[in-house]
Amino acid sequence: MLKRIIQACLLIIGGTLGMILIPKILILISADDINYINNPYVTAILGAIIFYLITFWSVDYVLNFIKWMEELLVKAPITDIIFGTIGLVIGLIVAFLIGYALSSIKVPVVNTVAPIVITLLCGYLGFQVGTKKRDELLGLIKSGNKKKNLEVEEENSEHGMKSTYKILDTSVIIDGRIADICQTGFVEGTLVIPQFVLEELQHIADSSDALKRNRGRRGLDILNRIQKEVAINVEFYEGDFEEIQEVDSKLIKLAKVMEGILVTNDFNLNKVCEFQNVPVLNINDLANAIKPVVIPGEEMNVLVIKDGKEQNQGVAYLDDGTMIVVEEGRDYIGKQIDVIVTSVLQTSAGRMIFAKPKLLEKAL
Repeated sequence: MLKRIIQACLLIIGGTLGMILIPKILILISADDINYINNPYVTAILGAIIFYLITFWSVDYVLNFIKWMEELLVKAPITDIIFGTIGLVIGLIVAFLIGYALSSIKVPVVNTVAPIVITLLCGYLGFQVGTKKRDELLGLIKSGNKKKNLEVEEENSEHGMKSTYKILDTSVIIDGRIADICQTGFVEGTLVIPQFVLEELQHIADSSDALKRNRGRRGLDILNRIQKEVAINVEFYEGDFEEIQEVDSKLIKLAKVMEGILVTNDFNLNKVCEFQNVPVLNINDLANAIKPVVIPGEEMNVLVIKDGKEQNQGVAYLDDGTMIVVEEGRDYIGKQIDVIVTSVLQTSAGRMIFAKPKLLEKAL
């Protein structure tokens, strides 16, 4: 069907060019015996026949070019097409205004060549600016939506809440605790799932390594659970930062563009966000904050299960997974003993408790 449409278009073009160009060629030939050819209908038919013959070898090239353009447009993100088209239109309008101003200059080169060059240049620059700055433009649009919802945000702020975007990274999705936190109602605002994070999860789920594959599938299950079971607004961000390769860097850029908060349990990403003044919520910080408070001098009963890194150290764990380093506890491996807390080290990476056996304390 497309091939026939192309052939029909070429026939129309050939007929039109035949009506315009063939009479001029006949005038150059100046042959009196072929005046009967100098007829609009005859010249149109001759032009159409010429272009019809050309279609036998050119139509395949035109068809392949159109299919290539179609595949290119289908694969391109819709935001690129929309903002690229807007930029192109603005560029052409600017080129028209400049060309209209140059038309007053009575210089042949300026009147003919300059408008063509300016049109091509402004059209290209407009399209490139529209596609490259689409994320900033989306940020401006969403900022406008935020202003429209200012009254709602002020009402929430009176109750100590502020509606904002919470951008989830890959690690916090795979971890899964974010779904439970959202289900409790402690998280407000909108959860944002970037497209490049979803692609990374899918890539992990398709991994040949069984452990990675299970982690990726767990992350996808968590996303489905959040979308279906949790009563919170979820949005998918379809844009991408093609000039940035690392997913963590893309997340930081997205948080800046959307003026949102990055949610993670990645210790290194947490530190980078703090360095770049990007708001971040660390799930591990929340988990540590709600753990029972342990103070030096407190007694607890633990099971020493393995050696520590230092000499004569033993290691035990609480029910919530907190590691307890028992000084001089190597001799108690496999035993349930009472210990006395000496110090507590708490960071974004987790909490570590240092203790000594109570029996040893009494002996001293």
